[in-house]
Amino acid sequence: MLLMVLPGTIWFFFFSYLPMAGTVIAFKQYRYSRDGFLASILESKWVGLQNFKFLFSTSDAYIITRNTVLYNVVFIVLGLFFSVAMAVILSEIVNKRLSKLYQTGMFMPYFLSWVIVGYFVFSFLSTDRGVLNHILTSLGKDPVSWYSESTAWPYMLVLISLWKSIGYNSVVYLAAIMGIDKSLYEAAMIDGANKWQQIRSITVPMLTPLMTILTLLAIGRIFYADFGLFYQVPRDSGALYSVTNVIDTYVYRGLKTTGEIGMSTAAGLYQSFVGFVLIIASNAIVRKFNKDNALL
Repeated sequence: MLLMVLPGTIWFFFFSYLPMAGTVIAFKQYRYSRDGFLASILESKWVGLQNFKFLFSTSDAYIITRNTVLYNVVFIVLGLFFSVAMAVILSEIVNKRLSKLYQTGMFMPYFLSWVIVGYFVFSFLSTDRGVLNHILTSLGKDPVSWYSESTAWPYMLVLISLWKSIGYNSVVYLAAIMGIDKSLYEAAMIDGANKWQQIRSITVPMLTPLMTILTLLAIGRIFYADFGLFYQVPRDSGALYSVTNVIDTYVYRGLKTTGEIGMSTAAGLYQSFVGFVLIIASNAIVRKFNKDNALL
């Protein structure tokens, strides 16, 4: 049976554990060497924590950290609520063919590239030919330059993210709902429980362990942002940086400008370390209330 785990173990070794040795670049002023990658690491100058100053010494450090954390908190909370709600709704559809059709329609956005989604959004928000501005003009109002006005973008980014991810997450919860023993619902119906009472007393408690694990994993990536969402969708508009600039986009722009690989490695190490600490802390909190729902 252990042979079945071997392919996954090999994949994790080469793509997850072996690259961890490269984190030493975060503490070096990386310079290319003609003798190869290993020689480049060994010959690069050791600079200690100098690369980390890029993230913390700039005036944008507070903005990018605030945006990254707050957006992810909203994504986690709203994503959990709407994914579970959508899974429950799909499980209650009697016509299974119709249910499969809805699942497919909701699942499709997950496979779309952020580049395609960015152009899709642009077709709505374009100043000249956008659908929203066309509606505003028909109502006698002035068109809005959406890519220069930052007020509405936090709401639009949250809406777009939920639209793209809810379908995938709801399928995960729907699979868990399908595995719940039907006799529990039958017993509840005999006792006179209505649908809402069945959902509240059976479905949600049975989903709690899965909800907890997925939430813990999401908390571990709270310092990571979806690069495509914050870069491709707003079309890298400088006027929107106050609400769209996150750690990932900031590092990418810095890497394009300076070419310092050590700086980007330091940012990745910082994100991973904070995520690790948050997972351990969140897991410890969960264990105090219910050990069975803890991830570790």
